[in-house]
Amino acid sequence: MNNRGALIVIEGCDCSGKSIQCRNVVESLNNRGIPAEAVRFPDRTTETGHIIDKYLKNSTDLPDQVIHLIFSANRWELRSKMEKLLMNGTTLVVDRYSFSGVAYSSAKKNGMDIEWYKSPERGLLKPDLVLFLKLEPNVIKQRKGFGEERYETLEFQEAVFKSFELLTDDTWKIVDADTSVDKLTENLVSEVVPVVDRVKGLPLSNLWS
Repeated sequence: MNNRGALIVIEGCDCSGKSIQCRNVVESLNNRGIPAEAVRFPDRTTETGHIIDKYLKNSTDLPDQVIHLIFSANRWELRSKMEKLLMNGTTLVVDRYSFSGVAYSSAKKNGMDIEWYKSPERGLLKPDLVLFLKLEPNVIKQRKGFGEERYETLEFQEAVFKSFELLTDDTWKIVDADTSVDKLTENLVSEVVPVVDRVKGLPLSNLWS
C-alpha cells in the first residue's frame, strides 16, 4: 500500500477557532514537507451547500430531519474526492464533520434518537484523529461574529457541547482553545504529526461501521 494521508477533523462549538486553525495546521504541515489540504463542512459551494447556506442565514426553514439529511448529503458529495486525495498521500484537515452534524441535530431535542442522526453518516470516512477545541461559553459569546447565524445562541451551544460529549471515542483529543492562535496551532500540530506518521501504511475505514 502506498503511504496514505491522515484524515484529521477539527471540531468544536461555534466561534471556537476551527476555521483559522484548519488553515494554520495545513500551512504548518506543508512547511514541514507534509502534503496537506483543508476541507470545510458544510461546503456551501455545492448544490446542497446552497440550501444549507440559506437555512443557516435564516432565509428558509426546513424540518429538522430534512436539513440533517441535507447536511449529511453535503458530506457525501465530497467522499470520493477526499478518499482519492488521502490515498494519493495528502493529509486532509477538516473543519467540521459528521460529529457536528449529529451534535447540532440531536441538540434540538425534537424527539429523534441520536442513532437516527448517526445513520446517514455511516459509510463516510472515519477520521484518524478528532481534535475538539474546548472553549467556555462566556469566552465564545465574546468572539467576533457570534450570534449572526441560526445556531449561535449560548443556550443552544451548551446543548451542542453535551451532544458532542456523547460522540467521543479513542480517536478524540480534547484541546483547550482558550489560548493564543499561534500557541493553539503549535499544540494541534504536535498532535497531528505523529498520527500522519502512524497511519501511512494503514487502510482507510468507515465511520460508525
